[in-house]
Amino acid sequence: MAGPRITVVGSVNLDLVVRCEALPQPGETVTGASLERFPGGKGANQAVACSRLGAAVTFVGAVGRDPFADEALVGLREAGVELEFRGTDEPTGTALITVDSGGETTIVVSPGANRLVGGFDLAPSDAVLCQQEIPDEAVIAAWEQASGLFCLNAAPARRIPVDPDLAVVNRFELESLARTDGLVALTLGAEGAVLLEDGEEVARAVPPKVDAVDGTAAGDAFTACLLVSLLEGRDRDEALARACAAGALAASRLGAQPSLPTADEVDAILGA
Repeated sequence: MAGPRITVVGSVNLDLVVRCEALPQPGETVTGASLERFPGGKGANQAVACSRLGAAVTFVGAVGRDPFADEALVGLREAGVELEFRGTDEPTGTALITVDSGGETTIVVSPGANRLVGGFDLAPSDAVLCQQEIPDEAVIAAWEQASGLFCLNAAPARRIPVDPDLAVVNRFELESLARTDGLVALTLGAEGAVLLEDGEEVARAVPPKVDAVDGTAAGDAFTACLLVSLLEGRDRDEALARACAAGALAASRLGAQPSLPTADEVDAILGA
């Protein structure tokens, strides 16, 4: 059976990841760190994750005409994602990420070309997936053009006037939703997640135990797995449990896109 077809409209970045023993405090300098580079961006991460989980994925975004562009796109290409992106004179988006020994992160993003995502025509698909690392106008256009389910991961948090069929938020981002009716997945970190419908809890799940290494793409893995699982027709309890497992697996590995699990890996950790 063919997997669902998903269009992802979102950001693509090159992640510059510094690993250190402890995150610096304001004004503090920490030495002895290591630097690695990974393809990232919430949109690209979620597109790669959906593909690894069995969906047919088209990604709509923007990159610069600079050396970072090829590095930023390599994960999408390796995952077999169909690319519809524009090259611009803006630099490719870049994320500066610090990760401590316990997997906690700080992230600063320079959006660059992601500011210019827009002016697209979306082909029909089972779902359109957006995040908020792109302009409000791009999110609104994706919502208006969605022929199937519209899913919004409302991060970074700000209020955009759309009405998603499925919203994925953490506690802080929940307050930024223009509306909280419909289906809302509320992530609770190590405590798991709750699925709400019209404000009422309809499912709850906790993640399997893992050793946290890097939480950068855990939310992206969660969002992708929840969406793919629901589109596959799985019931809400199973879909939420799979999403929590995907997020935990991503947090147990270094880097954004390299950490994203396959469907077989999700099934394996749930069956262990």
